[in-house]
Amino acid sequence: MLFIGNSLTAANNLPLMLEAVARQRGETIACEVVAYPDFSLEDHWQRGDAVRAIARGGWTTVVLQQGPSALPESRVLLRAYVKKFDAEIRKAGARTALYMVWPSAARRGDFEGVHQSYEGAAKDVGGLLLPVGDAWRAAWRRDGTLALYGPDGFHPTPLASYLAALVMFQQLTGASPVGLPPTLTSASGALPTIALTPKQADVIQHAADDANAITRRGAP
Repeated sequence: MLFIGNSLTAANNLPLMLEAVARQRGETIACEVVAYPDFSLEDHWQRGDAVRAIARGGWTTVVLQQGPSALPESRVLLRAYVKKFDAEIRKAGARTALYMVWPSAARRGDFEGVHQSYEGAAKDVGGLLLPVGDAWRAAWRRDGTLALYGPDGFHPTPLASYLAALVMFQQLTGASPVGLPPTLTSASGALPTIALTPKQADVIQHAADDANAITRRGAP
């Protein structure tokens, strides 16, 4: 897999976290990342590193991510550049996936707008939607005390990145995250340690499953 995004992808080493979750289920997912702080897909297109990485080939899935994109002008740019990237991704023999993020804490009313932007972009290209923002809402429906926003009110906590990894793992493999161990570590120390109580793990794992179930049904 190739991730193309910004600090919301790089935070807490999400791609490595996804690899670790897959290992817990006996699966192998290998990730590479092209991510720069505050980058949009337009920025990536102009810089060229991401397009060159796609062209190297060998990918099964290329994950695209930018900011919340709930505002109309941001939505237009998201959808336009997803189409541009999708053409390159198809040339490389891979499929496009959209990493749906979340709004800042100051704009929590924008969750549905984020959903609409990313869902629309995925539908435009027949891509795979990774509904992480929806999983945040599903997690809060189960436990409103969960700390998913980091100190800056935008970047994810390690728990939130773990939730993202679970969402992605299920969408990519079809295997449920429910029942995975409540801890996640890396031998290299490159990952923040995830050590949940069984109850917390159940909430997070079911939240990922809830969001993915809604996406599969195509419901709002």
